[in-house]
Amino acid sequence: MSRDLDEHRQYLADAPRVEAFRLAIAEVVRPGDVVVDLAAGSGVLGLLACEAGAGRVYAIDDGSILTLAEKLAVANGWGDRIVHVHETSTRAVLPESVDVIVTDQIGRFGMEAGLIDVLRDGARRWLKPGGRIVPARVDLMIAPVESQPLRDRVEFWNSRPSGIDVSAGYRTACNSGFPADLHPRELLTAGTRIMSLDASPGGPDLFRGEAELTIDRGAVLDGLAGWFQAALSPSVMMTNAPGHPDRIRRRQVVFPLTPRTRVKAGDTLRVSMKTRPAQLIVDWAVTVARGAATLAAFHHSTLDGMLLSARDLHRSRPDFVPHLTPAGVARRSVLELCDGTRAIADIEREMMARHADLLPDAAAAATFVAEVLAVYGQ
Repeated sequence: MSRDLDEHRQYLADAPRVEAFRLAIAEVVRPGDVVVDLAAGSGVLGLLACEAGAGRVYAIDDGSILTLAEKLAVANGWGDRIVHVHETSTRAVLPESVDVIVTDQIGRFGMEAGLIDVLRDGARRWLKPGGRIVPARVDLMIAPVESQPLRDRVEFWNSRPSGIDVSAGYRTACNSGFPADLHPRELLTAGTRIMSLDASPGGPDLFRGEAELTIDRGAVLDGLAGWFQAALSPSVMMTNAPGHPDRIRRRQVVFPLTPRTRVKAGDTLRVSMKTRPAQLIVDWAVTVARGAATLAAFHHSTLDGMLLSARDLHRSRPDFVPHLTPAGVARRSVLELCDGTRAIADIEREMMARHADLLPDAAAAATFVAEVLAVYGQ
């Protein structure tokens, strides 16, 4: 089975998620509205928009899953109302303004990478004054956690599996967010909102938040649990909170606090967090206090958890002077040959002539040209 297809099977089988969006879209979409479904995938949100009375839906996605979305639209009787746009949304051009933008790209701890920029771009270019966005707001929630699985995953890099010293990976592990399926008993306080993500045009790229939490019971503090609580519409909320009766099937994330610290009921945690969703960078600083005494202080960042080579860092410097690789030169050739007069077969033959070392036969040329045109051709 296609991996993409199975991923969307899991989404469509998540009844609390689909029902939450059905209720929210029914509340937000008015009869005759024009709706955009960003990163439409299988197109289910567009179907729900039509169900709510939308006059037209533009389902935008740059993946092959949109082929399935087209079939599902016809099968469910909405083929005449949904226009499928096979394109990256930031390059998509629509013939009219829209009343509503909907999307379901909320990750374990807030928006997926790049989604806020995509929403802002869509709102700036297409959304009518007074238009609505679903989700309207995404709150990021945290709680201190005692988690043996988290402890095992981090401390693995302090061990010697099969007699091999793997300690070079410890700093990376300590500064990583790990997906988790948490039970409420692992939380040491109730969840607290640390910040809200704002996708409105002109909003910030860097989000900050602070919170103070009081430990409920004695335990070993292993990290911070994180999840989301999304206001899809004025009266519909969706969450992946541990133990929530209507939680969707999306895991949470846990951020380590090392070294481990034993805490008691009444201890205070002061948490400061920053995030750049576009780059999936999260920075978390925590102070643990007992009365006036500070027990421990932590500062971690996923920036320190990224496996960046010296070569990668050098190439990101503003004064670095880049040069095209042979594959880059060949890609430029494909784009130059797409002049509106040549057929694909002609382009492939010319590519073999120009780049014989890189494309030694017809199959290699066909594959290379197809990969370029899949992104830039029309």
